Amino acid sequence: MDITLIIVAVIAVGAGFAAGWLMFQKLGKDKIVNAEQSAKKIVDEAYKAAEELKDQAAEEMLRELSEKEKELERNYQELEKELDKRDSLLEKNELNLLRKSELLDKRERDLRSLEGSVNKRINDAKEREEQASETLAKHEEELQRIAELSKQEAVKILKERMKETARIEVGKDIKEIIEEAHQKAKSDAAKIVLDAMQKSAVNHVTESSVSVISLASDEMKGRIIGREGRNIRSFETITGVEIIIDDTPEAVMITSFDPFRREVARMALEILLDDGRIHPSRIEEVVEKCQKELEENLSSIGNETAFEIGVVNVPQELYKYLGMLKFRMTYGQNILQHSVEVALLAGQMAAELGFDPIVAKRAGLLHDIGKAVDRSMEGNHSVVGYELAKKYREKDEVLQAIRQHHDDTNLTNPIAVLVQLANEISASRPNARREGMEDFITRMEDLEKLAESYDGVIKAHAIQAGREVRVIIEPNIVDDEESEALAVEIANAIEEELHYPGQIKVTIVREYRSINFAK
Repeated sequence: MDITLIIVAVIAVGAGFAAGWLMFQKLGKDKIVNAEQSAKKIVDEAYKAAEELKDQAAEEMLRELSEKEKELERNYQELEKELDKRDSLLEKNELNLLRKSELLDKRERDLRSLEGSVNKRINDAKEREEQASETLAKHEEELQRIAELSKQEAVKILKERMKETARIEVGKDIKEIIEEAHQKAKSDAAKIVLDAMQKSAVNHVTESSVSVISLASDEMKGRIIGREGRNIRSFETITGVEIIIDDTPEAVMITSFDPFRREVARMALEILLDDGRIHPSRIEEVVEKCQKELEENLSSIGNETAFEIGVVNVPQELYKYLGMLKFRMTYGQNILQHSVEVALLAGQMAAELGFDPIVAKRAGLLHDIGKAVDRSMEGNHSVVGYELAKKYREKDEVLQAIRQHHDDTNLTNPIAVLVQLANEISASRPNARREGMEDFITRMEDLEKLAESYDGVIKAHAIQAGREVRVIIEPNIVDDEESEALAVEIANAIEEELHYPGQIKVTIVREYRSINFAK
């Protein structure tokens, strides 16, 4: 029992000791935690205090820097103002010096000018004195001579002096009369030309290079083409034209730049379509027949045209060439229509000016006759036409007008002048002739390049749609006499190297300028 109590007591003491030890451990840990928290709080407060001190120090430093910067800015502005004042003072001093220098220069120039003026007056006075002395001596000699003359001799001298005075006055009157006549002639010429243009105006239609053939139905297109295209190839080969077959309903087009071939092809195709038999052998037969028929009608066309404008007794052979002009073109203008208009214009102007209108009409109608044959004969159309008309014994006035209507030679009679003028009027009508823009630009460039290729030429300008080229030359290299020769050379080169309608005027511009500056 005692042992049990002892054991129980020992166990109780051990349990109490263990409980006490555990209690002590727990209280120690709480103190440590509290101590760590306190230490951390102290450290945080220390950091916070250090940051506040740091911010205060930075603010203090910024305030000091700002004050120093403001002070430096004030010092800089004061220095800048001082420098501006000094610069302004220097500029004023410099301007004053310049004004004084200019004033001195002006006074020096005035003195020189005054000195020159005085010297000039002195020289003029000396010259007048010498002239007066010479005049006095002449008068004395004249008086001595007159004193020795007889009455008849004195009258003769007086008449000679009066004649000389009258000659001068008459010369002035003649000059005024000539100028007045020129002005009246210009006005009358303009009136005559305008009246002729109004009375002889004809309709101008720019010819196309395409003829349109109407079809009964689109099935005919297949027959024109033929098996594997043999019909259309045969037709194009024989006629020398091109047939265009597209989506245009019930129509085909014939295109060619040769109006005669195009007309033959049109006639032949219409006959073939009406007949219905379209094959290579039939095509060849019909084309040959149409060509002969059209050639036989050329004389009738020429005869009717001449009769309509009152030109008669033309050699029968020339009627054929006139008819051929209906199928010749110049820049889209039908040459036969152009010839009719030239004839009417020339005849009207001839009647107004008192020349023979019949001869003028005849010359105007035949002036381009060379274009009907110039493909088979050498030379330009004016020379070919001249030779052709001469062969059939045309009048000399008509021959000269044909040869000279492009001013290839000097004009020798008024009819030639009228035909040349009428030709220019007809060709220059708006829309009378056409030319592709690219071809036109190329022709202008070629004309300018040719003129600029000569030595001494500064620049060349093609004006008036290429009817005139103005060549500006270097006056120190080319003189007046050489400029005349240069104009002839350029004109000859244009005739030989370029192709152009009508005529081209070559104008040489020689201008000398002397330039200096007053300072």
